[in-house]
Amino acid sequence: MNETRRGTMEMSAAMLISGTIGWFVLMSGQAVTGVVFWRCFFGALTLLVICAAMGLLRPNILNRKTFSIAVGGGIAIVLNWLLLFAAYSHASISIATTVYNTQPFMLLGLGALFLGERITFTKLFWLALAFAGMAVIVEGKPGEGTGVGSYAIGILLSLGAAFFYALAAIAAKWLKGTPPHLIALIQVSTGILMLAPFTDFSGVPRDAGGWSILITMGILHTGLMYVLLYGAIQKLPTHLTGALSFIYPIAAIVVDRFAFGHVLGAAQILGASIILAAAAGMNLGWTIPLPWHRNGGLSKGTAE
Repeated sequence: MNETRRGTMEMSAAMLISGTIGWFVLMSGQAVTGVVFWRCFFGALTLLVICAAMGLLRPNILNRKTFSIAVGGGIAIVLNWLLLFAAYSHASISIATTVYNTQPFMLLGLGALFLGERITFTKLFWLALAFAGMAVIVEGKPGEGTGVGSYAIGILLSLGAAFFYALAAIAAKWLKGTPPHLIALIQVSTGILMLAPFTDFSGVPRDAGGWSILITMGILHTGLMYVLLYGAIQKLPTHLTGALSFIYPIAAIVVDRFAFGHVLGAAQILGASIILAAAAGMNLGWTIPLPWHRNGGLSKGTAE
């Protein structure tokens, strides 16, 4: 099996796993802080074994600066999980996940602010398109049992989750060359320390079924998913990684439909489609043909 095919399978599996996490969160019956704490706890145990097997626990791998950045990224990723999981019960898994996919645009702004990356005309076009899709979703009528206020809170929580994911991505860029599985271990370990004071340990599951959900989120949705995702990123070209990432929101929408019976309204479907199309344009580097290209005005690189 060649590397591209193997990477495609790994990326597809990682995105399918991610698409099911909303079901596990809602079925756990735990408070959001509890869900994230146990995800971090069991994820840390899994990643500790993986890092030990890979020889990544040597003391000379990280210096104080890289460790501090990894911890900062961990704080951001844990806040991202808290906000996204909280959004599920307000705006549904489908809408929360779709709005969450505005994260490339959050990263665009942060990249310009902290990394000096150039914002081109094409990127601004996709940003404007995503904003239009967001406006359509906000105007979409909530489904039965969901109040307008709760729906709006869900959208805001999802946007907040996307923002903190982008912060974690910026931290990851600063940690280029650091073993990603070790970064993930530091992140979930940070989450354990962050959330332990806020976790109600008296409300832990009383049966094997409840614990199996939390353990699965730690082992499957954190430990194994990280291994598959990072393995795929190392094997695949950027455009293919970006294309396969859209399996995640599609899988989440399917799970939401069949597990919870949530059906998106026409406006919500339109808004979701616009956002995902804009995110695809950003991730895959689609360009916009401009009139002045044909007239010999600006060069393509200048316009974009």
